[in-house]
Amino acid sequence: MKPIFTLLRICIALAMVVQAHHAVAQADGQFSVAANNFLKKRTDAFMTVTGYSLTPDVTTGSLSITDKGGDNPNLQMISLGGGDRISANFPLYLEGTIAVNRYNPTFTDGIGGTGMTVPVHWNGITGTGGIGWDFPLTENLRIRPIANVMLGHVESDLSLAGRYLNNQKGVDLQFLNRGRMNAYGTGGSLMLDYEDYKPEREYDVELRYTNIPINTFDSSTAVQGSADSQSLGLWARARYPTPLTVLERPLRAVFEIAHTEFLGQLRGALGFDSLSSVGTGLEIDRSASDPMFSRVRLVFRYQFGQNVRGTSIGLAASF
Repeated sequence: MKPIFTLLRICIALAMVVQAHHAVAQADGQFSVAANNFLKKRTDAFMTVTGYSLTPDVTTGSLSITDKGGDNPNLQMISLGGGDRISANFPLYLEGTIAVNRYNPTFTDGIGGTGMTVPVHWNGITGTGGIGWDFPLTENLRIRPIANVMLGHVESDLSLAGRYLNNQKGVDLQFLNRGRMNAYGTGGSLMLDYEDYKPEREYDVELRYTNIPINTFDSSTAVQGSADSQSLGLWARARYPTPLTVLERPLRAVFEIAHTEFLGQLRGALGFDSLSSVGTGLEIDRSASDPMFSRVRLVFRYQFGQNVRGTSIGLAASF
């Protein structure tokens, strides 16, 4: 009877080993699924984030977000853009924006209870162009429809993190291996533009609604999708000449306010529904010496929104 008991023990041991191996494989598989789901959510978020920097907007021209509590990823955004009419006699409006974003979500305890923290970084660059035409409503007020097109590219610098996850946890994250995402968008904007220029003061006010849907193309399968970028913004600026003279022209004091309401998928994507900005600065009139860049402005801005506070410095030139 002893050989039978011995054989029974061997069978039980083999069954326990197989069961343990199956449990480990199942756990690894669950971790891979959880990690990829986490990553997919973050890439979807990054695609949505690009919508904040598609058009010239002082509230998002320079934005850096860090959640010290660790619940939200770090985000850095900077953009350069502008637009204007060709001339008063030929009211063709042209605009362009180029933006660079860096997004840093982090793998933490939320993935399979692993207790590890692995930084992941995505770098994105987007370019947006617009063409419109001014239709005068009054002497100072005009309506401006604008057609917009956007192109963007995102690259992952996660090869090291990807190897770490693969070697330590047996996890295969598609976007880490061949991490790239290309996106395009076509849409439009509608703007009300008010200008009232007099020697003793100059007023500019713009009310703008923008809608540019974004879609991926030629991208890693893990990060294909779309995003809805909508915003409603109000911007106003006042300029007053000071007693000081620079380059044979009065030095102007500049005062500026702006408010942007984010709509669609942008609303609440970064923890806020809107951003506001107040700014003040100085403007040099260079028209006497250089008609190409007739005015140069330096503006200090304070930006705020729900759970967001910050400052920025803007340098701009007018033709």
